[in-house]
Amino acid sequence: MKIVRGTKNIVKSIPYPVVAIGNYDGVHMGHQIIFRRAAEIARENSGTAVVFTFEPHPLKIIAPERVPPLLTTFRKKMELIEACGIDQVICADFTRQFADQRPRDFAKDILVDLIGVREIVVGFDYAFGKGREGTILYLKKMGEEFDFKVHVIDPIKLNGHLVSSSYVRELIEEGDVKTAREFLGRNYSIQGPVIHGHHTGKAIGFPTANIDTARVQIPGTGVYAVFVYHGEQRYQGAVNIGFNPTFNRDRLSVEVHIFDFGEKIYGQEIEVEFIDRIRSEMVFQSADALVEQIKKDIEQAKIILEKHA
Repeated sequence: MKIVRGTKNIVKSIPYPVVAIGNYDGVHMGHQIIFRRAAEIARENSGTAVVFTFEPHPLKIIAPERVPPLLTTFRKKMELIEACGIDQVICADFTRQFADQRPRDFAKDILVDLIGVREIVVGFDYAFGKGREGTILYLKKMGEEFDFKVHVIDPIKLNGHLVSSSYVRELIEEGDVKTAREFLGRNYSIQGPVIHGHHTGKAIGFPTANIDTARVQIPGTGVYAVFVYHGEQRYQGAVNIGFNPTFNRDRLSVEVHIFDFGEKIYGQEIEVEFIDRIRSEMVFQSADALVEQIKKDIEQAKIILEKHA
């Protein structure tokens, strides 16, 4: 899949571009349907399935106080989009100037003149241009004027809930990674470099890899059964997310105990895939009591992970 960073780098003469437009944080089930529909239309016309998205998250420019933690890093988002059959991603630099474009200017100057769009696929709640003034109805009028088709994907519901990035984020904040999996169509995961922590785990016999998670949405506090990806290898593990109240810590940490693993991987990137939540965060009267609970957590994690091997 080709990735184009910045609209100034768009190469003209894209064969029959079918464009899906949106931010697509999380690449959940609804997003995947949009991408697969765009890919399907492109194949039918010997064309190119294109995703037009933004970096950074638009709210970081428009309302930085409201920007949420991301469900996917840029790299992870690209991997997930490619898996849906997309040929090219155009990632626009979302600046204040870009945000202030009128809907007609965006449609004509970028979609039509730069990309040469032939068909567009969007979600039911799509809006564009300054102040989100460009509605789907307006986009369809632009299509009539500039000769491109518009396909609107209906809302997707699971168990009575609309599939959306905001709802997925709520589930993850609550630690409900099992339900989040249904809405994402995959296990939720976070990526980050391994950093130095307090080395408490090593001191009590369970060394952990602490992850820098500043860029992504962290699941609610507690202990989880996880798979850990390092390089090309997958390992079983258990992760503790919390403040380590037994040791009076005041900073949230993500500490992964990787089973049967002894390498030093400080500074290296790992991915932690959440399978199920084992328990909530607890305060223990002593380090010995904590050690006994950790042993039980590990056994429970192994049982859970064997079912997902």
